[in-house]
Amino acid sequence: MKLNNLNDLLIHELQDIYSAENQITKALPKMIKAASSDKLKQAFEQHLQETEQQIQRLESVFELVGEKAKGEKCKAMEGIIKEAESMMSEKADQSVMDAALIACAQRVEHYEIAAYGTVSTYAKQLGLKDVMKQLVQTLEEEKKTDALLTKIAEQTVNKQAE
Repeated sequence: MKLNNLNDLLIHELQDIYSAENQITKALPKMIKAASSDKLKQAFEQHLQETEQQIQRLESVFELVGEKAKGEKCKAMEGIIKEAESMMSEKADQSVMDAALIACAQRVEHYEIAAYGTVSTYAKQLGLKDVMKQLVQTLEEEKKTDALLTKIAEQTVNKQAE
């Protein structure tokens, strides 16, 4: 795809995010299984459901911009997930593994926050208010997930890992 203008770049970035979100739905069940903290498992399960809704929202965004929902392979997310899988294969105390899983999950969240922040800005610049609204909604969900993971880490998991 040739990037001739900001709209082309928006579509390209949406495809990247679409791929990333689909990769995340495959990785989260493994992270749920690897977690021992009930709060962490619950946060991952909640985020899996949220991610599935975010994929549907992205499909709606693609419709609004007149494009087919498809993913341009997100190599960054692929790498982040490979690192998480490598971490899950380590021999670690359960509480230490939970702390490591939170670190891995927050890397995912930070990538998503950057990605959704960028595309919502592009949508705003292009005057795509309905698209921007949906992207900002997902951005806020990603920020809340990141904050929840920080809270779980600070209140219980990191103390237990210590």
